[in-house]
Amino acid sequence: MAYRRTKKVEERLARTREDIVTAALTLVAGGGYTAASMPAIAAQAQVSTGLLYRYFPSKADLFEEVFRRASQREIDACARAAALPGAARDRLAAVVETFARRALKGPKLAWALLAEPVDPAIEAERLRYRPPYRDIFAGIIRDGVAGGEVMPQDADILASAIVGAIAEAMAGPLTTPTATTDADHLIGTVTRFCVQALG
Repeated sequence: MAYRRTKKVEERLARTREDIVTAALTLVAGGGYTAASMPAIAAQAQVSTGLLYRYFPSKADLFEEVFRRASQREIDACARAAALPGAARDRLAAVVETFARRALKGPKLAWALLAEPVDPAIEAERLRYRPPYRDIFAGIIRDGVAGGEVMPQDADILASAIVGAIAEAMAGPLTTPTATTDADHLIGTVTRFCVQALG
């Protein structure tokens, strides 16, 4: 007869997995991917390194999950900003500001999500999370075109350009101490650029 896990065992396994992912997220948010070694994650999660590898066969496997989880939170925040009522330019500005303020509030995590050098598997995961941001901006642009607020244009190409511009503009400031970054100036400049890109 094959062994079947009980509900309690399944719940315990799920809790341990969640503890590991939470520990990894905490370490990445505090010091980027380089600060989150497997032994450090195991210690933070209060499990053995051997047990950690039973849940995630490699660091890349664990970091893919961490990246998915952290990226989805940011995408959801931007989607909420995009759903606010108002003109297309105001909604686009709200999304850019939401993204930038959240990035500056958690610079180590934002740097890890945007630009920190990582394994190819994690880089591939990072690239998979660009389209949701593009889709948020493209939706706003299409609404603006449909409402006559924005001149007709290729919403997907423009949205991709906006995503790239935001990522590039934020990468440098995320690596410098927050004391030297004038957040309002940075956010205002990036937001104006993105809004003006609508024409």
